[in-house]
Amino acid sequence: MSKPGPSTALIHHPFRAPDGWDAVPVPVHKASTVLFKNTAELHQPRLGDGISYRYGLPGTPTTYTLAARIATLEHAEHCVLTPSGLSAITLTSLAFLVPGDEVLLPDNVYGQNRHLTTGLLSRLGITHRFYDPLDVPAFEAMLSERTKLVWLEAAGSITLEFPDLIGLLKACRARGVLSALDNTWGAGLAFNAFDIAPGHEPGLGADLSMQALTKYASGGADVLMGAVCTRDAALNRQLVAMHEYLGYGLGQNDVELVLRGLPSIALRYRAQDAAARDLAAWMAGRPEVARVLHPALPGAPGHAHWARVSRGGAGALFSAVFKPEFGARRVDAFVDALACFGIGYSWAGPMSLAVPYDLSRSRSLGLPWTPQEGGTLVRFAIGLEDVEDLRADLAQALQALTGD
Repeated sequence: MSKPGPSTALIHHPFRAPDGWDAVPVPVHKASTVLFKNTAELHQPRLGDGISYRYGLPGTPTTYTLAARIATLEHAEHCVLTPSGLSAITLTSLAFLVPGDEVLLPDNVYGQNRHLTTGLLSRLGITHRFYDPLDVPAFEAMLSERTKLVWLEAAGSITLEFPDLIGLLKACRARGVLSALDNTWGAGLAFNAFDIAPGHEPGLGADLSMQALTKYASGGADVLMGAVCTRDAALNRQLVAMHEYLGYGLGQNDVELVLRGLPSIALRYRAQDAAARDLAAWMAGRPEVARVLHPALPGAPGHAHWARVSRGGAGALFSAVFKPEFGARRVDAFVDALACFGIGYSWAGPMSLAVPYDLSRSRSLGLPWTPQEGGTLVRFAIGLEDVEDLRADLAQALQALTGD
């Protein structure tokens, strides 16, 4: 062969890095095309294990490294990665539900899961009902032959009630109903999704655990990603098959960011947890506040359920319900007056966040308080700032609430 042209020489360049290179960071493998050694390897049937290399869309060595580490974090055997937390929810529901099936969701479920279920799943002929996560007898009465999937969320979205996971999971297991836990809040650290209460009910756990890696696993507020984990190989095969149908793919630079953030997840979780408890207790003593919602606070909804399963963690979130005399506009003024808190969704990044919520249209079973008992709710996501600075910021912003 004559001397190749410049494009050919660059594409088929003979240099290969020498064996023996090793470093702390995981190498970033980017690829759409995966090369085969020969046509015999090309013609081999593709394995449905979710980790075979045929094309770059399902993943690269970088992707599978992250999946293995998330599985370890979750005490699972298998993990499938998706481009966002919502896509992980979508993957799970579509993998295990068909027309005519029913799915049950807690009334405090993540809003986008509610939207997916009432919208797309309903169009596909999949029915749904919402249950009170603190009322196990009522939940048991709802289970039927058509119930094929139950979503659990600990703690609940926005209002942070901690469900009776032991009771709910026992009911699912007794009826043979698949259970999927949104474990974004717990992050694999607050409790073990697959062995929820070893001291009370050894071996009891969810069938599937889903996380938005956007939150604690990343920690940088700069990437979107999700994961679904399981200990069951058959369930994993169903997830892998649906993953292929949906064509989910991940950018390897995003995978790199999560791999970089993952080693510090436990340190960040503990720091944000401690700060959130400090500030939640302080807010609970403020005269402007009707109640503070935080699973680790005695008297908070579901506190006893949290205490039964927790390994000590309670995360970065708490919500404050302001007294009824402070209307939504005044609460908005309080949020606007905050300096250290950004106004934005998500959590577990370096910056603290505050968002006021109108929950009147996102609950089917009503709110856990009456208009006479409490008014507008603000959810706080505590970041990595100094606690003293955050407390001072809350104190000065409360002056905007009271008009002082």
